[in-house]
Amino acid sequence: MQRVRMSLPYFAGEGWNAEVVMVDEHYADIQMDPLLLQSIPNDIPVHRVKALNKQWTSKLGLGSIALRSLWFYRHKVNRLLKDGKFDLIYFSTTQFPVCILGAYWKKKYGIPYVIDMQDPWHSDYYRNKPRVQQPSKYWFSYRLNKYLEPIAIKNADGLISVSEGYIDALKNRYPLIKNKPSAVITFGAFEPDLSIARENQTKFANLLEAGFINIVYTGRGGADMHKAMIPVFEALKKGLSDPENTFFTRLKFYFIGTSYAQAGQGKLTILPLAQQYGVADHVVEITDRISYYHTLLTLQQASALFIPGSDDPQYTASKIYPYLLTQKPLLAIFNGKSSAMPILKAYGVNHVYDYENVTATNINEFFSQLNNGDPEPPLYNRETINKYSAQQMTMNQCRLFNQVLIERHESRVENQDIKS
Repeated sequence: MQRVRMSLPYFAGEGWNAEVVMVDEHYADIQMDPLLLQSIPNDIPVHRVKALNKQWTSKLGLGSIALRSLWFYRHKVNRLLKDGKFDLIYFSTTQFPVCILGAYWKKKYGIPYVIDMQDPWHSDYYRNKPRVQQPSKYWFSYRLNKYLEPIAIKNADGLISVSEGYIDALKNRYPLIKNKPSAVITFGAFEPDLSIARENQTKFANLLEAGFINIVYTGRGGADMHKAMIPVFEALKKGLSDPENTFFTRLKFYFIGTSYAQAGQGKLTILPLAQQYGVADHVVEITDRISYYHTLLTLQQASALFIPGSDDPQYTASKIYPYLLTQKPLLAIFNGKSSAMPILKAYGVNHVYDYENVTATNINEFFSQLNNGDPEPPLYNRETINKYSAQQMTMNQCRLFNQVLIERHESRVENQDIKS
């Protein structure tokens, strides 16, 4: 959703008139954020579809908003495609089962479609993990994804992804799409969002405790991030063991929105690790998700920011741009193969490390920066800022859309020549 929202102000400037089809928010059980509408141009048509009531479908073990809305998407878009002229269908969502409709609409109306892979769809990553580390209903979702993914991907006319690894994996899995247009396009930095968050700050509760040096991370947790957190907790533990160094007693780490579960039902995945290293008094984990603009405001209120990456090398942390836009001191620790590392280094972030090689000295240098008072805002590379702006990311998407249409046209001409 964020990809499309940040692109809507710029599509028309690239020659594309967009219409949005979405599930009516009343059928979703996620944190609502009406402020998101402020960034969408008023002239963009938005079509809302229904979904089956989760109160009833959950009794059958069916809670996915994608599966609950699939029939309604099919019905609504059938009417749009029948009555209007559309050149392309663009799926940009992590509710991947909806993407199987692309193959249906392509066959019925002859319209090409592009899928934006923001996360892996069918993946073996959790297959051999302990059950406690697997997502809920993993047995069912693994088998469903294994069946649905090929329906959507084999017929796709183009792929966009935040990670080259995702595209490579799909092209290896489905040779039919090996020569289809594809592009690695990260999420962009959308500066108007920070202003919207600041202008509406009275609507949000302050989650940070005054009087501390508050270091914030917002996003999912999980055991796969422990390797990135352990060096930090080790450095914090060592600093707290020195009674003459009062700086560390003023440090407090916040991990906010670490679970996808409904409010109040999330499982702690960070605090137990902090307890293991004896630093739990300086770590706050809030499993409940908070709204997007509440997140942005909290990042701006922080003293500094921390981004721990997954041990999965394909993990991109596509939400790094809000962290960069705040221009707060930033510590980032990733798998060395993550595509996020070269992006952060290109910006000019000083404290970006591979969890395999990060040292206590590296982390203490970051802590020293905070200990020296109110640091100067980072001066990021202007050329890189422009390169990863939401406007530039939209231009990159539209280039791929144009390429899909060109190849579609050339294929039709070639088929006509063969028939004649």
